[in-house]
Amino acid sequence: MRKFLFLVFISALFLFFPKSIFAAGDFSTDYNVTYTVKNNAQTHVSFNVVLTNLTDKYYASSYDIQAGFSDIKNATASDNDGSIIPKITKNENGSTINLTFNTINVGLNSKLNFNISFDTDEIAKKLGDVWDVNIPGISSQNDFSSFNVKVIYPAHLGKPTFIKPALGNAINNISGNTITFTKEDLGSSGMSLAFGDFQTYDFNLTYHLENKNVFSVKTEIALPPTTNYQDVYIKNISPGPENVTLDKDGNWFATFVLNPSQKQNVAVSGQAKVFLRPRIEELSPKDAAEYIKKKDYWQTDNPEIVKLAKELKTAQKIYDFVVSKLKYDYSRVETNSPRLGGVASLKNPESAVCLEFSDLFITLARAAGIPARAVEGYAYTDNSNQRPLSLVKDVLHAWPQYYDFDQKTWIMVDPTWGNTTNGIDYFNTLDFDHLAFVVKGYDSTYPIPAGGYKLEGNENSKDVDVKIAKSKSFSGPQISSNIDIADEFIAGFPITGKVIIRNTGDAIYGKNKMYVYSDKLKPLSQTLDTIQIPPFGYITVNFSLDNTDFLTKTDNEVKIAIAKSTSTGKTKVLPFFLSRWFILGGLLFVSFAAFLSFAYIGYRSISVYRQKRENNLRGESEKPPQTGI
Repeated sequence: MRKFLFLVFISALFLFFPKSIFAAGDFSTDYNVTYTVKNNAQTHVSFNVVLTNLTDKYYASSYDIQAGFSDIKNATASDNDGSIIPKITKNENGSTINLTFNTINVGLNSKLNFNISFDTDEIAKKLGDVWDVNIPGISSQNDFSSFNVKVIYPAHLGKPTFIKPALGNAINNISGNTITFTKEDLGSSGMSLAFGDFQTYDFNLTYHLENKNVFSVKTEIALPPTTNYQDVYIKNISPGPENVTLDKDGNWFATFVLNPSQKQNVAVSGQAKVFLRPRIEELSPKDAAEYIKKKDYWQTDNPEIVKLAKELKTAQKIYDFVVSKLKYDYSRVETNSPRLGGVASLKNPESAVCLEFSDLFITLARAAGIPARAVEGYAYTDNSNQRPLSLVKDVLHAWPQYYDFDQKTWIMVDPTWGNTTNGIDYFNTLDFDHLAFVVKGYDSTYPIPAGGYKLEGNENSKDVDVKIAKSKSFSGPQISSNIDIADEFIAGFPITGKVIIRNTGDAIYGKNKMYVYSDKLKPLSQTLDTIQIPPFGYITVNFSLDNTDFLTKTDNEVKIAIAKSTSTGKTKVLPFFLSRWFILGGLLFVSFAAFLSFAYIGYRSISVYRQKRENNLRGESEKPPQTGI
């Protein structure tokens, strides 16, 4: 009889790999694996394995597991005849666990039962408001007769927020705080579970600005915005901006005025709450048409792109195509390689980073008539091989989003990570790890995200600092209003004013109603719509009252109410002949007329005097000389 050394691998992607197909064919293996996640996020892993001998020629004397993680503690093992001392060896791929059996399963259909258990911190992680649990997958399901997994997690976590891939109800079961999987569920990518409603991040960003002109200029920086996936709270902008406004993609722009030859560093700090499920966001037909247009890097009129788009048709098929077509090029991450765009990415699929995955998806989606745009920002990752980041200056990431008309919202997807994680689903469900800095839809190159505002000499400066928040502090929007209305109007002419509404809070103030109340002039009340106001921003809303007849004389008070803010302004309406402007004009006219009269009289006096003087001089010259007698 021969003996065989079984080698089972758990790769860096947490996959099981039987080493010898021949050996696996001579033995059937049945696994029952239990992952017990503790309150401190440490996981106790237990493998109960049954090896069934399918021949009378061979037997298994030992068993190796190559684990793709190095954190293995408190390892124990046993077989039918007692305990086994596991031998653990660290290597570049993680750890190898070696077992030498006490029992020899000789003979056809003989069975060898053994158990391996250990503790690890690499299965479950508590990250801020979210718990992540990642269960290893299986490289080849046919190498196992059965492979059943049970995950037991702390009951206080409640139901998982998401499970990737989605569970099939017929073959999976969730009961209380226990979830079971089969080998078909695990597949090669494994299962990812998350618990929590949102993740909270702290961010500190630095922007470097410079005016090289000999005159003052106005410039802007893009702040992380609130989107349908995240709420952003801006705590501080130093120095303070003139205003913060929105563009058509929902980006927030803080504006500054720089003096000639001035350099200015702007520091921005705040917090962001990232959600798993997007909020509804209606897209008008006009905007939908804008998001399928050709742009730089999104060449939707390219014949090959058009042909592919007609074949793929749906966002899901486009995503799957991009994930399988492109190959992530890790060597480009450390170099300042030029952006390829959609067409060049299709022609050079072997050298792609996140920008190429995004550009190709957007190009194909737009060519298929699906509104799509790009997102750039921060993505949390603890494994740069599985979930790489490509905008290397400040470790940023790029991913696309498309509009789903059935769900009435923008859906973010990540084909880059779908490719690099061996097929984990980043289409149907994203995660809590993507924090948007900018959205690019109307333009494929602008705005520039935080981390991209660097000056000559500080190209390698660390300008983006994002961390999972340890505490949360949100105050929300704070609205103040101020009426700007003239003190006096002439009866019969338009009566207009404006209201300046400022948001001094840390969160965006949504679209709302502003109420205008008039004391005597009509309309006595009116309702006006306001647009969104980002933190540190303001808007101006104009209002008007009805014209009065030309003889109206009245005092009027105007009151503005918006949110919890109120403000009051007073004005007078007077007939034109009682208006201070009319009176002032009359006084000015009389004064001017008097001035002209006095000037004329003075001029006439000077003229008469001058004429008399001339006559006198002329008389003196014509008088005959007198002689003495």
